[in-house]
Amino acid sequence: MTGDGSTIKSRIRNLLRSPAAKHKKNRKESLAGKVTLEKVLGITASGNSGLACDPRSGLVAYPAGCVVVLLNPKKNRQHHIINVSRKTITALSFSPDGKYLVTGESGHLPAVRLWDVAERRQVAELQKHKYGISCVAFSPNSKYIVSVGNQHDMMVNVWAWKKDVVVAANKVSSKVTGVSFSEDSSYFVTAGNRHVKFWYLDHCKPIKVAPVPLLGRSGLLGELRNNFFCDVACGRGSQSDSTFCITSSGLLCEFNSKRMLDKWVDLQTGVAQSLSVSEDLIFCGCADGVVRAFSPADLCFVCTLPRPHPAGTDVSAVTEAR
Repeated sequence: MTGDGSTIKSRIRNLLRSPAAKHKKNRKESLAGKVTLEKVLGITASGNSGLACDPRSGLVAYPAGCVVVLLNPKKNRQHHIINVSRKTITALSFSPDGKYLVTGESGHLPAVRLWDVAERRQVAELQKHKYGISCVAFSPNSKYIVSVGNQHDMMVNVWAWKKDVVVAANKVSSKVTGVSFSEDSSYFVTAGNRHVKFWYLDHCKPIKVAPVPLLGRSGLLGELRNNFFCDVACGRGSQSDSTFCITSSGLLCEFNSKRMLDKWVDLQTGVAQSLSVSEDLIFCGCADGVVRAFSPADLCFVCTLPRPHPAGTDVSAVTEAR
């Protein structure tokens, strides 16, 4: 038996040393250097956190598995960032200047990764979550990155990324689907299932000791406390003291500076999903591709945006508005 075993081993060794095996190995290595990702078809974003737009360049970022697609919609051209861990990207956000992109991922011991957009390479990494990341966001002053774990992870971390230190952390018991920083970067707001919470950064200092407990205060939801708040956006300009949320049932809500749900309006839709706020307008993404615009000053209805034309339509042949 021993002789047979050694004979088999020697045959395998000779086979691996043969010219054909070496040629096959060299061929694989040469192919690995030549194969590049040219175009991605499809998207794996599971919610609002899986889509980001750089307001300076107009570049759109979205996940496709372990790849981040950087789409230039004007030129219809893609560039790609490939996650070195091969874990699925679940959340992403641009820095205010558009130079960096932060991503969160799923799986065991997921990382928050910071990427240089122009060079498409990783420049920093944070591993403080255990079971998946649902939201990430830059502060407007670019000092901090906040990451929110999924309902199994239940952690909120504030990362001073330039000094590579977590300055504050706490737990969150609800499923969170949205996060937004205030204009002055002094606090951020998370929104989710029966959850709107204000987190304050007054006591956060980037020193390399244990992170301080992150101070959080729940929003006063009143009679809407049983709603799913699926997205959140802090006000800008003259409305910077206000915080706007949207519920999955189709309500646009405004919280005042005292965290109280001050007023709300019905979007006249079956389902609402996303929210975007500027100084002059609030855009609400609703069912069936409907986008409604409101005034942030008084929540008055402004207009409903025209829907995109169906795929394959020759726009030049359209003679009248529909």
